[in-house]
This record gives sequence, C-alpha cells and structure tokens, in this order.
Amino acid sequence: MFEYDEGMSSVAHLDHRAGTLPAAAGQVRRRLAWLDRGVDRLAFEVADESQTVSGADVQEMDRVIRRMEATKLALVAKADRQEVRRRSGAASTSAWVATLTNASGGGASCDVALATALDENLPATKAAFGAGEVSRTNAGIVADTMAKLPETLSEPERVKVEQAMVRDAKRLPPGRLRKAGLVAIGAAERSAAEVAQHQEDQLVDQERRAYAASYLSMFDRPDGTTKGEFVVPTGAAHVLRKVVQSMTSPRRNHLNSTAEATLADGQQPAGDLADGSVAAGLFAATAEQGPSRNTEQGPSRNADWDALDWRQKRGRALVELLEHLPTNQLTGKVASTVVVSMTVEQVMGAAATAELSGAVETATGRAVAFGPSVGAATCDTGHQHSTSEARRLACNAGLLPVVLGGASVPLDLGRQERFYSEAQRTALAALYDECAAVGCDRPYAWSELHHEDPWSRGGHTNLDRAIPLCGHHHRLIHDAAVTATIRNGPQGVKTVTFRRDPCGLASDNEPCASIGDGVHDRGSSHAWPDRPRP
Repeated sequence: MFEYDEGMSSVAHLDHRAGTLPAAAGQVRRRLAWLDRGVDRLAFEVADESQTVSGADVQEMDRVIRRMEATKLALVAKADRQEVRRRSGAASTSAWVATLTNASGGGASCDVALATALDENLPATKAAFGAGEVSRTNAGIVADTMAKLPETLSEPERVKVEQAMVRDAKRLPPGRLRKAGLVAIGAAERSAAEVAQHQEDQLVDQERRAYAASYLSMFDRPDGTTKGEFVVPTGAAHVLRKVVQSMTSPRRNHLNSTAEATLADGQQPAGDLADGSVAAGLFAATAEQGPSRNTEQGPSRNADWDALDWRQKRGRALVELLEHLPTNQLTGKVASTVVVSMTVEQVMGAAATAELSGAVETATGRAVAFGPSVGAATCDTGHQHSTSEARRLACNAGLLPVVLGGASVPLDLGRQERFYSEAQRTALAALYDECAAVGCDRPYAWSELHHEDPWSRGGHTNLDRAIPLCGHHHRLIHDAAVTATIRNGPQGVKTVTFRRDPCGLASDNEPCASIGDGVHDRGSSHAWPDRPRP
C-alpha cells in the first residue's frame, strides 16, 4: 500500500502480512516476504507451550539461520560486484551496508570482506556455509587463515588447506578452529619444520600486535570508586584470570573444616583453604563476624559474599590482589604459576638441539631425529605462546615444567593418600583448561578431582584415574539417577557425558532422557557468566 506524508514525496510501505507487494518489488523481496510470513508461523508454534522443545529443534533453527546469513553475504557480494553503492553516493560498499542495516562501520566492513572472500576465493567454505554446516564465525576464521598462508603455496595446495579447514570448521568451536588454523599448511603435505615455522611466524606477529595495542585507562569517580578499562595480550590476561578464578572458586565459599569433611568420595578441593594465601585471607573474611578494616571487631567487609554476583566477586578478588601486590618485588619474578608445555627442542633452540644431536650420534653411532625448535607452546590456560615468547617468559617468570615426576614430587599415590596432591593438580593443568564434562566451560581452577575408580571401592589416587569436574558435575556423577559415560581421548584426556533416567534410578539400559551433554543452564546459579571461549 502507499501512504502520503504531507510535504514529502510518496513513500511505499511493504505490507507483507497482507500478502501484497508493489509491482516494482524484485524477486528477492518477494521471496523474503514469503519467508517473513513463515517466521510468523514459526514464532506462533514456538509460543505454543503444548509443544515440547528438543535439541534437534535448536540445531535445525541454527542451521537455517546460518543459511540465511550466508545468503545475505552472497547478496552483499553481488551488490559489491554491481557497485550498487554508487546509486546512493556511498563512498564504499561497507558504508552503504552500514547505512542500510544501522550497523557499525567496522561490522559492515567485516561483512563485506568476508562476503567478497567467499565469493572470489573460497568455494568450499561458501558451499558449507550456504548449507548451514559452518557458522559465520568459523567461516570468517577459515577466510582469515587462508589469507595468511605463505605465498609459496601452489593453488592445489591451497585447495587442500581450505578443504581441511572446512572439515574442521564443521566440528570445532571457534577457539579450537583458530588453533587448528595455525598448523593448517600441514594439509598441504609440508614438512613438520615448515608447519612449525608458519605457526611461529603467525604467533609472533599476533603477540607483537597485541603488545602494541595494550592500554590502561582509569578515572576517579566522586563516590570513592575508580573505573577503568584495559587491553592487554591474552597470555598476560590469562595470568590474571587464572588467579581470580582460583580466588573465586565456588568451593572456597565453604571455608571451614565441617564443609571439607563432607566432600564426596576422594574429592580434592579447589585449593588449600588454610594456606595463608591472599585468596584464603579473602574468604576467611566472608563470615558474618571476622577481621575488619576498622579498629573495632565488627562485620567483615566480605560478610555479604554469598549475595554477590560473579562480577562483584571478581571485583573483590582484584581489590585483594592490588592491596597485596609485592611492591618491593615488582621488577622481579611474576608471582603466579603458569604451566607451559614445550618440547625439549623448543626449550633448547635449534643450535643447541643440533649440537646435542651431534653429540648423541658421536657417542652412540646412531643419528637421532629431533623435532622442530619453534611452534606453539601451550599454557594450562589454553593460550598459545610462540616459542620465542615462551623463552622470554622463562627468563622473567617462574614457569613450571609439565614433567613433575620423580622421588621429590610423586604423581602416583596409589592407596597411600585419599586426596590428590597439589603436584598432581598442577600436572593435570597441562591437559585440561576446563571441567571434563562435555560442553561445560567452568575453568579448571574451579575443578574438583574425581576418582574414576572410587576410593571407597579400592580405587587408587593415581594421575591417570583423575577426572577434573566442577562442583555441579561432581555432584551429578555421584547421583544414582544419572548415568555418566567416561571416554578417554588423545593424551589421556577424559571427557564425561551424563544422562538421567526420569523414571527412577539409572539402569544399564538406555536412559530415558539426556542432561544436555553436560552443558550448564546459564540462567541457573551454577552458570559461569560471560566467559570467552578458547
């Protein structure tokens, strides 16, 4: 229908609900109007409380949305080829898209860049995205990875790399796909040394850019608080995150021996609650009566701890850290422990490795094959450093070696001890950065070490029988109405999935219902809020 705005030219309004379209409307708009009516009907079905939601419903919805996103980018690429932006005088296709969609300039630029990359250079990615098999985020990661490949790769090699990345994009979350992209040229059958060097070059460039982008700003507010923001390299931020996570672990809410005595069979608490640390001091003050900043004994300033949300708890933890900074040692070693996994070759460097190889060959008469001396060095937080950055940190900070075995720090305690030791917890940090439950993103620092074979039934406190679980999933694995399936993956990493029998106790037969594959309900009190993925 048409409406006339007094003093203005006539403006056409599309009334798709009435099923009518102006004659000048293009075929694309006609199809979109039809889809729009279909969305109305779908929304009506979703609002019907008599309908039961299934996981397949959510998955199919996501697939269709991905297809629409891919179609939108194809439309943007076509508009860029046809230079449609000239009709409105826009300086670029990005500016044209930003105006039409009320998007930010940066967001529109990303849309146009990805649209053109898919249209011109990435046929396999475009096809998978168009079929809804790959998310927009993962499609962007594939495009970014392909853009950073060495120029020496031939076209057939690039095709192999793209196909391998698309296969990974269909099954990996964004964080893991980015890491896979660092070694993507392996799909082109390049040597291990070339793959490691490419990975090293990308990480060094990323670290250099991240350091250059760092900033900190703070301003005092009239209410006695200071507000600020910062941007720092992810590796440095993970040091802070790990410390704060340990300090705010849910298990630390129960700082008393009675609570510790009720821990589940063989359960290891997330940290020593009486170790004299800053974290222990923080939570020792969460009682209603406790140490106070005043000269008189009164309510603790953390007596309201249980009523705080996670942002506030992290804020309190940061305050304690700032108040306990070792200002006389700030030019010395970093106070936090980060576990970094490196090969012998990475630690020694190429020259020293070659020298060692020659010495071994001279002594034994046999040549020894050593691996690359560069590449990614993975932290227990999940972050990856370049080898050169890890070596620099080793000179300035206390980096804990992954291999902790030996007479001084035994990793297998058998039946001698019921609880896992801190050495064992640290060793496991090299393998896990989150709860072992599939889909759970609670950090490893919050985990409790569960015996795969219960201690009460003769189980041993050995490293290969330990499973890190957050408090929620640790309680769940001891629930008689729940069936837990433990799977061993590469390097001995265990994953756990849960299924509940709504009809009674779980049996050896197929249970009646699933517990969302271990994913937390983010609306519950158990949710780990706004934590970014690796």
